[in-house]
Amino acid sequence: MSQYLKISPKIEELVIDNPRTAGSVSWININSAGKTEIAYLLKRQHFNLRHLKQSLSRNIAQRAIIEKEKDYIFIILHFPIIKDGLIVPSEIDFFMGHGYLVTVHNGNLPPLNNFFNLCRKDEDSTLAYELESSSILLYEILEHLMHYCYQILDEHSKRIAIAQDIVFKIDSDQRKTAQELLTLRYNIIKIRRILQNHKNILQNLTTIKSSLVPASELKKYYSTLVDLSKRIWENLDNQKEMIEILHDTNESLLNDQINQIMKTLTIFSVIILPLNLIAAIFGMNTIVGMPFINNPHGFWYVVIIMMLPTAVMLLYFKRKHWL
Repeated sequence: MSQYLKISPKIEELVIDNPRTAGSVSWININSAGKTEIAYLLKRQHFNLRHLKQSLSRNIAQRAIIEKEKDYIFIILHFPIIKDGLIVPSEIDFFMGHGYLVTVHNGNLPPLNNFFNLCRKDEDSTLAYELESSSILLYEILEHLMHYCYQILDEHSKRIAIAQDIVFKIDSDQRKTAQELLTLRYNIIKIRRILQNHKNILQNLTTIKSSLVPASELKKYYSTLVDLSKRIWENLDNQKEMIEILHDTNESLLNDQINQIMKTLTIFSVIILPLNLIAAIFGMNTIVGMPFINNPHGFWYVVIIMMLPTAVMLLYFKRKHWL
């Protein structure tokens, strides 16, 4: 049976122990590691101090890494999470050795927390309980995290479908649509940046050895994760291409809308120009020679004269299909 220990407010330990097999595997889960938590790990496992410093919650790694030490493997991976509609990276660090696995994170990865609770309450349903291998436990954690990436991509697919309908809607607000497309574009770029090194890390993990699981079987499990990573990347490529097409389409519609506005304003300006000229001529401060000065219907004559070029220009624009 699994044993759960609450070592401190930030440190939990779950000992997965299958009575049908010899041995056990310990999962130490640390949330927002500070100096106290790092000191605990240093005292308990004597990890490389450089690796422990990298695991401090205030230190954010800029890239994914995997480093093999004599007694353990140190891994840094990033996974996407959604915060206020935007994708942000969440880091998780692994220390894996014989019979134990340490995970250090900031507590904002739902699949990790859910899987920890699953191992705690229903350990029989996990492969780690059956084989009692830290390599298998790492595999299952990564599998849950990879499937969580699929959930995020599914949410993005829904948002892309909604944006697509809005783009081709006649009375849609192209500016709001452009903002939504830019957000989706940013999120896709962010996810690609977060996951760009995962395939290499997972490929590297296919070569790890375990005293409890045959190498061929272990390679099969981690090869599955490599395939998952490839499919995620293919999905990202498709979404990126779709968003770029929608963005270009929306830009074309916006430009067409602006052109229509400019066309209307230009026609209005051209029509007003002769009217201003006629008004300026009849507004001159001259009396001798100025027509319609003493005519009681002079105002209406001037109005008719102003309307004639307007009618001619409107007719011309109509024949040219500019209206």
